[in-house]
Amino acid sequence: MTEEKKLDLRALIEQSPQISSLPTIFYRINEAVEDPECSFVEIGEIISGDPSLAARLLRIVNSSFFGFPSKIETITHAVTIVGMAQLNDLALATTVVNQFKGIPKDLIDMQKFWFHSVATGLAARIIAVYRREPNADRFYLMGMLHDLGRLVLFLNLSEEMQKVMSLYEKEGLLHDTENRIMGADHAGVGGMLLEVWKLPEMLQEAVSFHHIPNQAPRYPGAAAIVHVADIIAHSMELGTCGERYVPPLNVKAWEILDLPPSLLPTIVEQVDRQTSEAVEMFL
Repeated sequence: MTEEKKLDLRALIEQSPQISSLPTIFYRINEAVEDPECSFVEIGEIISGDPSLAARLLRIVNSSFFGFPSKIETITHAVTIVGMAQLNDLALATTVVNQFKGIPKDLIDMQKFWFHSVATGLAARIIAVYRREPNADRFYLMGMLHDLGRLVLFLNLSEEMQKVMSLYEKEGLLHDTENRIMGADHAGVGGMLLEVWKLPEMLQEAVSFHHIPNQAPRYPGAAAIVHVADIIAHSMELGTCGERYVPPLNVKAWEILDLPPSLLPTIVEQVDRQTSEAVEMFL
């Protein structure tokens, strides 16, 4: 991405009223989660101040994906059972899904888009668990948001993206065509959006470099996890991000992960079992 194009796209993001910032409630939750003196009750009160978000989070924690034996009636109870960090990530995920409503179906099927995103998130978390990554749950969010830049492009540069969509099937991979037509791809744009939103650097890099994880300057391991998770979701045909083909495996990414190939069938089986339950949380 050229510096000029990077500045243009950043200005586009910053000036887009729908996506230029996250709702204030998310930053308040994040600040409370980071504060060691903040109690479950206080965080519950902050979330409950946004009835729509509170309702979505209660639906998520009562879904079959979590499978708690009795119904969770309050946000405070949800925080104590799910944990502050994971509830924070779920709040961000559901906020983002809500923020990108309204993209026309002729550009992309949003249900299939989030299906692919959730499957990638699950695969990323499963890989992170096998690699014994600290706080493996955060990799779910990285995977779920990895293609967010494509929605930014559909939302703000729909004509250019229609051209990309009409050309890429003849030319190869969708993100390569994005680069050729617009001088940037969805991965870089997604990372830029997360930077504008002031989200953690590891999350930014995992998204920005998920097609070229070995080029990630600080967190190649996180980018490699999302890269492999994305390929698994594509190969299982779980939803779509608009890409018709399975992206090629970056050999360096596989080397970075250092996982035995014999583990792949187990990861695939777990993703297959969990995806439909996870999708119902958000859609």
